[in-house]
Amino acid sequence: MITVDATAEAAEQLDALTLGRRIRDRRTARGLTLGELARAIDRAPSQVSAIENGKREPRLSMLRTIALALGTTVDELLRSDAPNERVALEIAVERAQRGPVFAALGLDPFRVAKTMNDQTLQTILALHNEIDRLHRERAATPEEARRANAELRAEMRARDNFYPELEQKAAELLEAVGHTGGPVSHQLVADMASHLGYSLHYVGDLPHSTRSVTDKHHGRIYLPTQQSPSRDSRSPILQALSSHLLGHEEPENYGDFLRQRIETNYLTAALLLPEQAAVRFLSEAKNLRRISMEDLRDAFAVSYETAAHRFTNLATARLDIPVHFTKVHESGTIIKAYENDRVRFPSDALGAIEGTTMCRNWTARTVFDVEDRYSPWYQYTDTPSGTFWCTSRIEKAKEGEYSVSVGVPFEHVKWFRGRETPHRAVSRCPDPACCQAPSGLAEKWADASWPAARTPTSLLAALPTGTFPGVDQTEVFQFLEAHAPR
Repeated sequence: MITVDATAEAAEQLDALTLGRRIRDRRTARGLTLGELARAIDRAPSQVSAIENGKREPRLSMLRTIALALGTTVDELLRSDAPNERVALEIAVERAQRGPVFAALGLDPFRVAKTMNDQTLQTILALHNEIDRLHRERAATPEEARRANAELRAEMRARDNFYPELEQKAAELLEAVGHTGGPVSHQLVADMASHLGYSLHYVGDLPHSTRSVTDKHHGRIYLPTQQSPSRDSRSPILQALSSHLLGHEEPENYGDFLRQRIETNYLTAALLLPEQAAVRFLSEAKNLRRISMEDLRDAFAVSYETAAHRFTNLATARLDIPVHFTKVHESGTIIKAYENDRVRFPSDALGAIEGTTMCRNWTARTVFDVEDRYSPWYQYTDTPSGTFWCTSRIEKAKEGEYSVSVGVPFEHVKWFRGRETPHRAVSRCPDPACCQAPSGLAEKWADASWPAARTPTSLLAALPTGTFPGVDQTEVFQFLEAHAPR
Protein backbone atom coordinates (compact mmCIF):
# COMPACT_ATOMS: atom_id res chain seq x y z
CA MET A 1 0.00 0.00 0.00
CA ILE A 2 1.30 3.47 -0.92
CA THR A 3 1.40 5.94 1.95
CA VAL A 4 0.37 9.60 1.66
CA ASP A 5 4.02 10.65 1.82
CA ALA A 6 5.00 8.16 -0.83
CA THR A 7 2.13 9.27 -3.04
CA ALA A 8 3.16 12.91 -2.66
CA GLU A 9 6.74 12.02 -3.55
CA ALA A 10 5.58 10.09 -6.62
CA ALA A 11 3.48 13.06 -7.71
CA GLU A 12 6.56 15.29 -7.56
CA GLN A 13 8.73 12.90 -9.54
CA LEU A 14 6.26 11.75 -12.22
CA ASP A 15 6.64 13.14 -15.71
CA ALA A 16 3.84 15.64 -16.35
CA LEU A 17 3.28 14.33 -19.88
CA THR A 18 2.65 10.77 -18.69
CA LEU A 19 0.32 11.95 -15.94
CA GLY A 20 -1.63 14.13 -18.37
CA ARG A 21 -2.01 11.32 -20.90
CA ARG A 22 -3.20 8.88 -18.22
CA ILE A 23 -5.86 11.41 -17.18
CA ARG A 24 -6.94 11.94 -20.81
CA ASP A 25 -7.03 8.19 -21.47
CA ARG A 26 -9.19 7.59 -18.42
CA ARG A 27 -11.51 10.49 -19.32
CA THR A 28 -12.10 9.28 -22.87
CA ALA A 29 -12.56 5.69 -21.67
CA ARG A 30 -15.43 6.92 -19.46
CA GLY A 31 -16.93 8.89 -22.36
CA LEU A 32 -16.43 12.29 -20.72
CA THR A 33 -15.73 15.46 -22.69
CA LEU A 34 -13.11 17.97 -21.56
CA GLY A 35 -15.89 20.32 -20.44
CA GLU A 36 -17.68 17.63 -18.45
CA LEU A 37 -14.53 16.75 -16.50
CA ALA A 38 -13.82 20.44 -15.95
CA ARG A 39 -17.29 20.95 -14.46
CA ALA A 40 -16.91 17.86 -12.30
CA ILE A 41 -13.75 19.20 -10.66
CA ASP A 42 -14.86 22.85 -10.73
CA ARG A 43 -12.11 24.04 -13.02
CA ALA A 44 -11.98 25.79 -16.40
CA PRO A 45 -11.66 23.52 -19.46
CA SER A 46 -8.42 25.33 -20.36
CA GLN A 47 -6.92 24.24 -17.03
CA VAL A 48 -7.86 20.61 -17.62
CA SER A 49 -6.46 20.84 -21.16
CA ALA A 50 -3.14 22.18 -19.82
CA ILE A 51 -2.96 19.27 -17.36
CA GLU A 52 -3.73 16.68 -20.04
CA ASN A 53 -1.13 18.19 -22.36
CA GLY A 54 1.54 18.04 -19.67
CA LYS A 55 1.91 21.82 -19.48
CA ARG A 56 0.65 22.06 -15.92
CA GLU A 57 1.17 19.74 -12.97
CA PRO A 58 -1.86 19.46 -10.64
CA ARG A 59 -1.39 19.66 -6.90
CA LEU A 60 -2.01 16.45 -4.98
CA SER A 61 -5.37 17.76 -3.71
CA MET A 62 -6.55 18.45 -7.28
CA LEU A 63 -5.23 15.06 -8.38
CA ARG A 64 -7.44 13.40 -5.76
CA THR A 65 -10.43 15.35 -7.07
CA ILE A 66 -9.66 14.31 -10.66
CA ALA A 67 -9.27 10.67 -9.64
CA LEU A 68 -12.62 10.74 -7.86
CA ALA A 69 -14.34 12.28 -10.90
CA LEU A 70 -12.82 9.63 -13.17
CA GLY A 71 -13.70 6.74 -10.88
CA THR A 72 -10.12 5.74 -10.26
CA THR A 73 -7.38 6.25 -7.68
CA VAL A 74 -4.45 8.61 -7.39
CA ASP A 75 -2.11 5.63 -7.37
CA GLU A 76 -3.49 4.52 -10.74
CA LEU A 77 -3.01 7.97 -12.29
CA LEU A 78 0.53 8.16 -10.90
CA ARG A 79 1.70 5.00 -12.62
CA SER A 80 4.86 5.74 -14.63
CA ASP A 81 3.92 3.70 -17.71
CA ALA A 82 1.79 4.99 -20.58
CA PRO A 83 -1.74 3.55 -20.93
CA ASN A 84 -0.89 1.95 -24.31
CA GLU A 85 1.74 1.90 -27.07
CA ARG A 86 0.09 4.70 -29.07
CA VAL A 87 0.08 7.04 -26.08
CA ALA A 88 3.71 6.11 -25.33
CA LEU A 89 4.59 7.13 -28.88
CA GLU A 90 2.71 10.44 -28.55
CA ILE A 91 4.52 11.17 -25.27
CA ALA A 92 7.90 10.48 -26.88
CA VAL A 93 7.14 12.89 -29.76
CA GLU A 94 5.86 15.58 -27.36
CA ARG A 95 8.99 15.21 -25.24
CA ALA A 96 11.18 15.51 -28.32
CA GLN A 97 9.42 18.75 -29.32
CA ARG A 98 10.16 20.25 -25.91
CA GLY A 99 13.83 19.24 -26.08
CA PRO A 100 16.88 21.12 -27.32
CA VAL A 101 16.97 19.65 -30.86
CA PHE A 102 13.69 21.27 -31.93
CA ALA A 103 14.71 24.54 -30.26
CA ALA A 104 18.15 24.56 -31.90
CA LEU A 105 16.60 23.99 -35.33
CA GLY A 106 13.99 26.70 -34.78
CA LEU A 107 11.12 24.25 -35.37
CA ASP A 108 7.71 25.25 -34.08
CA PRO A 109 5.96 22.62 -31.95
CA PHE A 110 2.89 20.97 -33.45
CA ARG A 111 -0.15 19.30 -31.97
CA VAL A 112 0.02 15.50 -32.05
CA ALA A 113 -3.41 14.81 -33.52
CA LYS A 114 -5.30 11.54 -33.44
CA THR A 115 -5.35 11.60 -37.24
CA MET A 116 -1.57 11.18 -37.38
CA ASN A 117 -0.81 7.52 -37.91
CA ASP A 118 1.83 5.65 -35.93
CA GLN A 119 4.24 5.54 -38.87
CA THR A 120 4.30 9.34 -39.13
CA LEU A 121 5.07 9.73 -35.44
CA GLN A 122 7.71 6.99 -35.54
CA THR A 123 9.40 8.71 -38.52
CA ILE A 124 9.47 12.08 -36.72
CA LEU A 125 10.91 10.41 -33.63
CA ALA A 126 13.54 8.52 -35.64
CA LEU A 127 14.68 11.72 -37.37
CA HIS A 128 14.87 13.53 -34.02
CA ASN A 129 16.91 10.73 -32.43
CA GLU A 130 19.33 10.60 -35.38
CA ILE A 131 19.92 14.38 -35.30
CA ASP A 132 20.48 14.17 -31.56
CA ARG A 133 22.92 11.28 -32.05
CA LEU A 134 24.88 13.16 -34.73
CA HIS A 135 25.17 16.25 -32.53
CA ARG A 136 26.44 14.15 -29.64
CA GLU A 137 28.91 12.34 -31.88
CA ARG A 138 30.34 15.57 -33.31
CA ALA A 139 30.64 17.29 -29.95
CA ALA A 140 33.95 15.55 -29.02
CA THR A 141 35.76 17.11 -26.03
CA PRO A 142 33.57 20.23 -25.51
CA GLU A 143 30.51 17.97 -25.48
CA GLU A 144 31.17 16.96 -21.87
CA ALA A 145 31.27 20.59 -20.78
CA ARG A 146 28.09 21.53 -22.61
CA ARG A 147 26.19 18.49 -21.40
CA ALA A 148 27.27 19.16 -17.81
CA ASN A 149 26.08 22.76 -18.15
CA ALA A 150 22.68 21.63 -19.40
CA GLU A 151 22.26 19.00 -16.67
CA LEU A 152 23.17 21.41 -13.88
CA ARG A 153 20.83 24.08 -15.23
CA ALA A 154 17.99 21.56 -15.28
CA GLU A 155 18.70 20.76 -11.64
CA MET A 156 18.82 24.45 -10.71
CA ARG A 157 15.50 25.04 -12.46
CA ALA A 158 13.91 22.08 -10.67
CA ARG A 159 15.03 23.53 -7.32
CA ASP A 160 14.16 27.14 -8.24
CA ASN A 161 17.88 27.80 -7.78
CA PHE A 162 17.40 27.56 -4.00
CA TYR A 163 19.63 25.24 -1.93
CA PRO A 164 18.53 25.04 1.74
CA GLU A 165 21.61 23.05 2.75
CA LEU A 166 23.90 25.86 1.57
CA GLU A 167 21.72 28.48 3.25
CA GLN A 168 22.11 26.52 6.49
CA LYS A 169 25.91 26.41 6.22
CA ALA A 170 26.00 30.18 5.63
CA ALA A 171 23.74 30.84 8.62
CA GLU A 172 25.89 28.66 10.90
CA LEU A 173 29.14 30.39 9.93
CA LEU A 174 27.62 33.88 10.29
CA GLU A 175 26.31 32.97 13.72
CA ALA A 176 29.70 31.54 14.75
CA VAL A 177 31.44 34.87 14.07
CA GLY A 178 28.73 36.95 15.73
CA HIS A 179 27.12 38.62 12.71
CA THR A 180 23.96 40.38 13.87
CA GLY A 181 22.93 42.27 10.74
CA GLY A 182 24.03 44.80 8.16
CA PRO A 183 26.67 44.36 5.44
CA VAL A 184 29.32 41.72 6.05
CA SER A 185 32.54 43.67 6.68
CA HIS A 186 36.09 42.75 5.68
CA GLN A 187 36.87 42.24 9.35
CA LEU A 188 34.02 39.77 9.67
CA VAL A 189 35.31 37.88 6.64
CA ALA A 190 38.76 37.75 8.27
CA ASP A 191 37.07 36.45 11.44
CA MET A 192 35.44 33.69 9.38
CA ALA A 193 38.84 32.67 8.02
CA SER A 194 40.31 32.61 11.51
CA HIS A 195 37.34 30.63 12.83
CA LEU A 196 37.95 27.99 10.15
CA GLY A 197 41.68 27.85 10.88
CA TYR A 198 43.03 29.99 8.04
CA SER A 199 45.18 33.12 7.92
CA LEU A 200 45.12 35.63 5.05
CA HIS A 201 48.30 36.62 3.20
CA TYR A 202 48.43 39.31 0.51
CA VAL A 203 51.24 38.84 -2.03
CA GLY A 204 52.41 40.58 -5.18
CA ASP A 205 53.32 37.44 -7.14
CA LEU A 206 50.10 35.44 -7.08
CA PRO A 207 49.93 33.22 -10.18
CA HIS A 208 48.28 35.32 -12.88
CA SER A 209 45.76 32.58 -13.68
CA THR A 210 44.32 32.53 -10.14
CA ARG A 211 42.17 34.73 -7.88
CA SER A 212 43.48 33.06 -4.74
CA VAL A 213 45.59 30.07 -3.74
CA THR A 214 44.92 28.02 -0.62
CA ASP A 215 47.69 26.21 1.23
CA LYS A 216 45.70 23.53 3.08
CA HIS A 217 48.82 22.14 4.76
CA HIS A 218 49.63 25.37 6.60
CA GLY A 219 46.15 26.94 6.76
CA ARG A 220 46.98 29.90 4.53
CA ILE A 221 44.96 31.73 1.86
CA TYR A 222 47.07 33.83 -0.53
CA LEU A 223 45.44 36.86 -2.18
CA PRO A 224 46.66 39.57 -4.58
CA THR A 225 47.84 42.89 -3.18
CA GLN A 226 46.19 44.70 -6.08
CA GLN A 227 42.45 44.21 -6.19
CA SER A 228 40.42 44.38 -9.39
CA PRO A 229 38.13 47.42 -9.35
CA SER A 230 35.36 45.30 -10.90
CA ARG A 231 35.42 42.60 -8.20
CA ASP A 232 34.47 42.53 -4.54
CA SER A 233 37.71 41.88 -2.61
CA ARG A 234 35.77 39.77 -0.07
CA SER A 235 34.60 37.28 -2.68
CA PRO A 236 37.91 35.43 -3.32
CA ILE A 237 38.30 34.88 0.43
CA LEU A 238 34.74 33.62 0.86
CA GLN A 239 35.03 31.40 -2.21
CA ALA A 240 38.16 29.79 -0.79
CA LEU A 241 36.46 29.33 2.58
CA SER A 242 33.35 27.94 0.86
CA SER A 243 35.38 25.23 -0.86
CA HIS A 244 36.77 24.30 2.56
CA LEU A 245 33.33 24.28 4.19
CA LEU A 246 31.89 22.12 1.42
CA GLY A 247 34.75 19.61 1.54
CA HIS A 248 35.60 19.98 -2.14
CA GLU A 249 38.24 17.68 -3.55
CA GLU A 250 40.10 18.12 -6.83
CA PRO A 251 37.45 17.75 -9.56
CA GLU A 252 37.62 14.54 -11.57
CA ASN A 253 35.61 15.82 -14.54
CA TYR A 254 33.97 18.93 -15.90
CA GLY A 255 30.69 18.16 -14.17
CA ASP A 256 32.48 18.13 -10.80
CA PHE A 257 34.19 21.42 -11.61
CA LEU A 258 30.94 23.16 -12.58
CA ARG A 259 29.07 21.88 -9.55
CA GLN A 260 31.85 23.06 -7.23
CA ARG A 261 31.83 26.49 -8.89
CA ILE A 262 28.06 26.79 -8.51
CA GLU A 263 28.19 25.71 -4.87
CA THR A 264 31.03 28.07 -3.92
CA ASN A 265 29.42 31.02 -5.71
CA TYR A 266 26.09 30.27 -4.04
CA LEU A 267 27.58 29.95 -0.56
CA THR A 268 29.65 33.12 -1.06
CA ALA A 269 26.51 35.08 -2.00
CA ALA A 270 24.59 33.56 0.93
CA LEU A 271 27.32 34.80 3.28
CA LEU A 272 27.35 38.31 1.80
CA LEU A 273 23.55 38.57 1.63
CA PRO A 274 22.26 36.40 4.51
CA GLU A 275 18.93 34.75 3.75
CA GLN A 276 16.88 36.13 6.62
CA ALA A 277 18.00 39.74 6.15
CA ALA A 278 17.83 39.60 2.34
CA VAL A 279 14.33 38.08 2.33
CA ARG A 280 13.14 40.71 4.80
CA PHE A 281 14.58 43.49 2.63
CA LEU A 282 13.11 42.07 -0.58
CA SER A 283 9.71 41.35 0.98
CA GLU A 284 9.43 44.96 2.11
CA ALA A 285 10.42 46.11 -1.38
CA LYS A 286 7.81 43.79 -2.90
CA ASN A 287 5.10 45.17 -0.61
CA LEU A 288 6.05 48.67 -1.76
CA ARG A 289 6.27 47.47 -5.39
CA ARG A 290 9.81 48.71 -5.86
CA ILE A 291 12.16 45.73 -5.99
CA SER A 292 15.46 46.93 -7.42
CA MET A 293 18.78 45.18 -7.97
CA GLU A 294 20.55 48.48 -7.30
CA ASP A 295 18.85 48.82 -3.91
CA LEU A 296 19.73 45.23 -3.01
CA ARG A 297 23.33 45.85 -4.08
CA ASP A 298 23.63 49.01 -1.99
CA ALA A 299 21.90 47.61 1.11
CA PHE A 300 24.43 44.76 1.41
CA ALA A 301 27.47 46.49 -0.13
CA VAL A 302 28.00 43.87 -2.83
CA SER A 303 28.52 43.99 -6.59
CA TYR A 304 25.56 44.28 -8.93
CA GLU A 305 26.22 40.80 -10.31
CA THR A 306 26.28 39.28 -6.82
CA ALA A 307 23.00 41.02 -5.96
CA ALA A 308 21.41 39.77 -9.18
CA HIS A 309 22.64 36.21 -8.56
CA ARG A 310 21.34 36.27 -5.01
CA PHE A 311 17.96 37.54 -6.14
CA THR A 312 17.56 34.46 -8.35
CA ASN A 313 18.18 32.26 -5.27
CA LEU A 314 15.41 33.88 -3.27
CA ALA A 315 12.92 35.20 -5.84
CA THR A 316 10.89 32.05 -6.42
CA ALA A 317 11.44 30.11 -3.20
CA ARG A 318 10.81 33.08 -0.89
CA LEU A 319 8.88 35.69 -2.94
CA ASP A 320 6.88 33.50 -5.37
CA ILE A 321 8.36 35.34 -8.36
CA PRO A 322 9.60 33.31 -11.36
CA VAL A 323 12.73 34.85 -12.79
CA HIS A 324 15.47 34.70 -15.40
CA PHE A 325 19.08 35.89 -15.29
CA THR A 326 21.73 36.41 -17.95
CA LYS A 327 25.32 37.52 -18.14
CA VAL A 328 26.14 38.42 -21.74
CA HIS A 329 29.52 39.43 -23.16
CA GLU A 330 29.63 42.53 -25.36
CA SER A 331 30.10 40.20 -28.33
CA GLY A 332 26.58 38.91 -27.69
CA THR A 333 27.77 35.57 -26.32
CA ILE A 334 25.88 34.21 -23.31
CA ILE A 335 28.30 33.56 -20.46
CA LYS A 336 25.78 32.58 -17.78
CA ALA A 337 22.02 32.08 -17.82
CA TYR A 338 19.25 30.77 -15.60
CA GLU A 339 15.46 30.69 -15.95
CA ASN A 340 12.36 29.18 -14.42
CA ASP A 341 9.82 31.59 -15.95
CA ARG A 342 9.16 30.09 -19.43
CA VAL A 343 11.61 32.41 -21.20
CA ARG A 344 13.40 30.70 -24.10
CA PHE A 345 17.14 31.16 -24.42
CA PRO A 346 19.04 29.99 -27.50
CA SER A 347 20.61 26.57 -27.03
CA ASP A 348 22.44 23.90 -28.94
CA ALA A 349 21.16 20.38 -29.53
CA LEU A 350 22.56 19.26 -26.17
CA GLY A 351 20.54 21.91 -24.35
CA ALA A 352 23.58 24.03 -23.46
CA ILE A 353 23.06 27.81 -23.40
CA GLU A 354 26.56 29.10 -22.60
CA GLY A 355 28.41 30.02 -25.76
CA THR A 356 25.28 30.68 -27.83
CA THR A 357 24.36 34.17 -29.04
CA MET A 358 21.64 36.23 -27.36
CA CYS A 359 18.97 37.77 -29.58
CA ARG A 360 19.94 41.33 -30.59
CA ASN A 361 16.54 42.66 -29.46
CA TRP A 362 16.75 41.43 -25.86
CA THR A 363 17.54 43.84 -23.04
CA ALA A 364 20.87 42.10 -22.45
CA ARG A 365 21.97 43.27 -25.93
CA THR A 366 20.12 46.58 -26.39
CA VAL A 367 21.68 47.93 -23.18
CA PHE A 368 25.00 48.18 -25.03
CA ASP A 369 23.47 50.69 -27.45
CA VAL A 370 21.90 53.17 -25.01
CA GLU A 371 23.49 56.57 -24.43
CA ASP A 372 23.79 56.24 -20.65
CA ARG A 373 25.41 52.82 -20.55
CA TYR A 374 26.06 52.66 -16.83
CA SER A 375 22.58 53.35 -15.45
CA PRO A 376 19.92 50.64 -15.15
CA TRP A 377 18.15 49.96 -18.42
CA TYR A 378 14.58 48.68 -18.40
CA GLN A 379 12.78 47.09 -21.33
CA TYR A 380 9.77 44.97 -22.24
CA THR A 381 10.38 42.29 -24.86
CA ASP A 382 7.54 40.57 -26.73
CA THR A 383 8.52 36.99 -27.58
CA PRO A 384 6.82 33.84 -28.93
CA SER A 385 6.59 32.56 -25.35
CA GLY A 386 5.18 35.77 -23.85
CA THR A 387 6.15 39.28 -22.82
CA PHE A 388 9.03 39.71 -20.40
CA TRP A 389 10.38 42.73 -18.55
CA CYS A 390 14.10 43.00 -17.82
CA THR A 391 16.43 45.31 -15.95
CA SER A 392 20.02 45.34 -17.11
CA ARG A 393 23.25 47.20 -16.59
CA ILE A 394 26.79 47.01 -17.94
CA GLU A 395 29.73 45.84 -15.86
CA LYS A 396 33.43 45.82 -16.73
CA ALA A 397 35.91 42.95 -16.53
CA LYS A 398 39.37 42.26 -17.89
CA GLU A 399 37.89 40.31 -20.80
CA GLY A 400 35.68 43.26 -21.81
CA GLU A 401 32.27 44.61 -20.94
CA TYR A 402 29.25 42.47 -20.22
CA SER A 403 25.63 43.00 -19.28
CA VAL A 404 23.98 41.54 -16.20
CA SER A 405 20.22 41.22 -16.57
CA VAL A 406 17.33 40.07 -14.38
CA GLY A 407 13.84 39.65 -15.79
CA VAL A 408 10.35 38.38 -15.05
CA PRO A 409 7.16 37.57 -16.98
CA PHE A 410 4.81 40.51 -17.60
CA GLU A 411 2.40 39.47 -14.84
CA HIS A 412 5.11 39.90 -12.20
CA VAL A 413 6.54 43.26 -13.30
CA LYS A 414 4.16 45.03 -10.89
CA TRP A 415 6.62 44.33 -8.05
CA PHE A 416 9.59 46.11 -9.64
CA ARG A 417 10.97 49.59 -9.97
CA GLY A 418 11.29 50.52 -13.63
CA ARG A 419 8.01 48.93 -14.73
CA GLU A 420 6.87 52.27 -16.22
CA THR A 421 9.55 52.16 -18.90
CA PRO A 422 8.39 53.01 -22.43
CA HIS A 423 11.16 50.90 -23.98
CA ARG A 424 9.83 47.89 -25.85
CA ALA A 425 11.22 45.45 -28.40
CA VAL A 426 10.09 42.37 -30.27
CA SER A 427 12.12 39.17 -30.46
CA ARG A 428 11.06 36.39 -32.81
CA CYS A 429 14.04 34.16 -32.02
CA PRO A 430 14.65 31.29 -32.63
CA ASP A 431 13.19 32.36 -35.98
CA PRO A 432 16.39 32.88 -38.06
CA ALA A 433 14.90 36.01 -39.66
CA CYS A 434 14.85 37.80 -36.30
CA CYS A 435 18.58 38.56 -36.04
CA GLN A 436 19.53 37.98 -39.64
CA ALA A 437 21.43 40.70 -41.51
CA PRO A 438 19.51 42.50 -44.27
CA SER A 439 19.62 40.42 -47.44
CA GLY A 440 21.70 42.99 -49.35
CA LEU A 441 24.43 43.01 -46.72
CA ALA A 442 24.41 39.25 -46.36
CA GLU A 443 24.80 38.72 -50.10
CA LYS A 444 27.60 41.28 -50.31
CA TRP A 445 29.73 40.11 -47.39
CA ALA A 446 28.87 36.45 -46.69
CA ASP A 447 31.82 35.14 -48.71
CA ALA A 448 34.15 38.08 -48.10
CA SER A 449 34.29 38.26 -44.29
CA TRP A 450 36.48 36.42 -41.78
CA PRO A 451 36.02 37.77 -38.22
CA ALA A 452 38.14 36.81 -35.21
CA ALA A 453 36.06 36.29 -32.05
CA ARG A 454 36.76 38.28 -28.88
CA THR A 455 34.77 35.90 -26.67
CA PRO A 456 36.81 34.72 -23.65
CA THR A 457 38.60 31.56 -24.71
CA SER A 458 38.04 29.93 -21.32
CA LEU A 459 34.26 30.26 -21.57
CA LEU A 460 33.64 26.60 -22.32
CA ALA A 461 37.09 25.13 -21.82
CA ALA A 462 37.09 21.37 -21.55
CA LEU A 463 38.48 19.97 -18.32
CA PRO A 464 41.31 17.45 -18.60
CA THR A 465 41.00 14.94 -15.75
CA GLY A 466 42.61 16.12 -12.52
CA THR A 467 43.09 19.78 -13.45
CA PHE A 468 41.36 23.13 -13.03
CA PRO A 469 40.38 24.91 -16.28
CA GLY A 470 42.55 27.90 -17.11
CA VAL A 471 44.98 27.35 -14.23
CA ASP A 472 48.68 26.57 -14.68
CA GLN A 473 49.19 24.05 -11.88
CA THR A 474 52.99 24.05 -12.21
CA GLU A 475 52.96 27.79 -11.58
CA VAL A 476 50.71 27.27 -8.55
CA PHE A 477 52.95 24.54 -7.10
CA GLN A 478 56.05 26.70 -7.55
CA PHE A 479 54.28 29.61 -5.87
CA LEU A 480 53.26 27.53 -2.86
CA GLU A 481 56.77 26.14 -2.50
CA ALA A 482 58.23 29.65 -2.50
CA HIS A 483 55.76 30.97 0.09
CA ALA A 484 55.49 27.99 2.45
CA PRO A 485 56.60 28.81 6.01
CA ARG A 486 60.12 27.48 6.74
